[in-house]
Amino acid sequence: MPITIHIHYTGPGDNARRFAREMTASGVVSRIRAEEGNLGYDYYLPLEDPCTVLLVDRWRDQAALDAHHASPMMAEIAALREKYGLSMRVERLLPDEGGIPAADQKFIQP
Repeated sequence: MPITIHIHYTGPGDNARRFAREMTASGVVSRIRAEEGNLGYDYYLPLEDPCTVLLVDRWRDQAALDAHHASPMMAEIAALREKYGLSMRVERLLPDEGGIPAADQKFIQP
């Protein structure tokens, strides 16, 4: 079952954005995207919160996520989080097997 993780990185000033830029420029993001079972790894910038960056991290299943967590890259990520003084808020999302309810469909523009 696919797993989506939302990680909200928050820090002083623009540190969260600097963290995301360094994650990308250093090649860590590319290596994560190349891992077996990774379905997506993308940063987003909330318009109303310049101190936060949202990471949307998607994995094929728990086994793929566990393998990622056991990889040496986790130490690199932790070191960068510490360098930029970031805190994290994490949301774990699982697919809705029933799909989008009919009552909500009218709000979705194809």
